[in-house]
Amino acid sequence: MNEALPLGVFGGTFDPVHVGHLRLAEEAREALQLGRVRWIPAGQPWHRAAPQTSPAHRLAMVEAAVASNEAFEVDGREVASGRPSYTVDTLTALRAELGDALPLVLILGTDAFSLLHTWHRWRELFALAHIGLATRAGQAVDPAALDPALAAELAARGGRDAQALRKRPSGAIVRFDMTPLAVSATDIRARLARGERCRYLLPDEVFEYIRLNRLY
Repeated sequence: MNEALPLGVFGGTFDPVHVGHLRLAEEAREALQLGRVRWIPAGQPWHRAAPQTSPAHRLAMVEAAVASNEAFEVDGREVASGRPSYTVDTLTALRAELGDALPLVLILGTDAFSLLHTWHRWRELFALAHIGLATRAGQAVDPAALDPALAAELAARGGRDAQALRKRPSGAIVRFDMTPLAVSATDIRARLARGERCRYLLPDEVFEYIRLNRLY
């Protein structure tokens, strides 16, 4: 695998990881021409309610879900830290390990991107990584719906294609089309609580882990 290609960084609570997450990561890899996608489950997310399952279980489910894809890898640093997870700190640590030249691409959906201005030290993210912004096919992000400071960053950094990600290590916002899948972790947790198997919503390996560990 070409180590010079950009590295995708895909974070989340993954409570549980499901087919929507897997499809998003794969479409980001293909559309943005990423060499790999590194999954980083949040240990203690600071900006949302505590996940229903423990960090260790969520990490194990992600490991089971991605094991068959050689372009996916799992990074457990946020789980291991035992502290609230800040993306800026994680990207800073990755930069220290991987160097300043390798392009990093933080993969975000539109919902997460629209709240980026509320993240800890959010402006520093652009010096550490590009942003791969997943949107529904043919749709663009409405700047009028964004915080003015975030809209200004999108105007200054957006509009580039995937080739821009290789020309420098960070700083661009590149949109890519995402297949709309009406799959959510909230709905899956409710289904599991009712005793449903959730086949084709969850990878079989993840469902088996949930069953064996009596989660949800």
